[in-house]
Amino acid sequence: MTTQQNSWTEMAGRMKFDGRALINGERVSAVSGQTFECNSPVDGRYLAAVARGDAADIDAAVKAARAAFEDRRWAGLSPRSRKQIMVRFADLILAHKDELALTETLDMGKPIRNARATDVNACANTIRWYGEAIDKIYDEIAPTSDSALALITREPVGVVGAIVPWNYPMLMASWKIAPALASGNSVVLKPSEKSPLTALRLAELALEAGIPPGVFNVVPGFGHEAGNALSLHMDVDCIAFTGSTRVGKLIMVNAGQSNLKRAWTELGGKSPNIVCADCPDLDRAVASSIGSIFYNQGESCNAPSRLFVERSIKDAFIERALALMPKYAPADPLADDTVMGALVDRTQLDTVMRYIDAGRKEGAKVLSGGEQARAETGGYYVAPTLFDGVLNDMTIAREEIFGPVLSVLAFDTVEEAIQQANQTIYGLQAGVWTRDINKAHRIARALRAGTVHVNQYDEDDITVPFGGYKQSGNGRDKSLHAIDKYTELKTTWIGLE
Repeated sequence: MTTQQNSWTEMAGRMKFDGRALINGERVSAVSGQTFECNSPVDGRYLAAVARGDAADIDAAVKAARAAFEDRRWAGLSPRSRKQIMVRFADLILAHKDELALTETLDMGKPIRNARATDVNACANTIRWYGEAIDKIYDEIAPTSDSALALITREPVGVVGAIVPWNYPMLMASWKIAPALASGNSVVLKPSEKSPLTALRLAELALEAGIPPGVFNVVPGFGHEAGNALSLHMDVDCIAFTGSTRVGKLIMVNAGQSNLKRAWTELGGKSPNIVCADCPDLDRAVASSIGSIFYNQGESCNAPSRLFVERSIKDAFIERALALMPKYAPADPLADDTVMGALVDRTQLDTVMRYIDAGRKEGAKVLSGGEQARAETGGYYVAPTLFDGVLNDMTIAREEIFGPVLSVLAFDTVEEAIQQANQTIYGLQAGVWTRDINKAHRIARALRAGTVHVNQYDEDDITVPFGGYKQSGNGRDKSLHAIDKYTELKTTWIGLE
């Protein structure tokens, strides 16, 4: 055990977590008094009793958010003033980097080095970016005759409900709350019951930064209780959801059956990664393909879980891939050199193992992994798994596994690769590896995906939109395009005499 690992372990032993909701600027227990246990997937340790919010708590949070919106305590501030507060919010996130990173690791199992270097920094950057952007977005004047003046202005939509998943708790929360808050909305956030702790802490830091009480509320709870109530609430103007396609469909139905609130969804993926024989650097393609699927234990909606390799280079690709597999062996998430941590809970562990069993039964061949790991720790770990001989109609090639499982499929022609890549209900992300720029453009245009990476897979930035085609959802997170989700356009036509 390293000195740094000792330090993280000792710090973890001292941490205490407040699992109460944060509504109207105050920490409160659930109206029902009910709680649920939050335990760490790292080793099963107890972390906190978390408020089990339900319809009553959601209603209280929505009322607080509505009051804050109507009295203009936040929406009425100048964009510059909101910017200054959001920049302070981002600064506070960075000032509490170690605390937030360790909370994220203990709560959902990712390696501490990733939580600290990526999740906290990206969360703070998102808050800062939208804060900095909001006073640089101008309204419009439409062309008219001399007898009229037509103004086109953006206004905040009102009360925004946000429901976020457990795989990137802080980051996914920031993707929703940053553009919503910057635009002047009030927000009710429902974090996943599997990883609620950093969202609650973010709300405290927002208050400290100067975001007024009632503007940003967090209600933990289960999806079928708190999440369902939020998406059905008649006084929520917009619901933004990231999670599974199954639940996303329910969110859309609830939005339609209630007050026809706007519903924005970022859902599942089964992303294809196409490696052509003329890829410019095979070693780099292998490293990126392996690193991207096993990053965050494979618990990423955009993970390139379907790897299409041109048949003439498949053996060479797999040989190089197998040589990298030991690097991704699951280890203690509190160790600074750990690359792969724990899955989020027993349910997810069982789900991943069930898919691995299905792959074997349907005829795919396990070349590496395929078993549970580190069971003696009390945590939930799966060895990174590589399947060969996968066909596109197999379960492991069709359904989102959300775990460290990579399926390798061979192709002979680019047309075949494109056809198979598009044979999915999803359309979130894709990758292409070729030195031929014409081929790269042709494939990228043909792929039905919200993002297509060329000769890389893991490069990204807040400046570009993120979202999918087909059943991967609607609308876009990130970039200035996200502002559209949380604003209304108003035309004001003024007659001039």
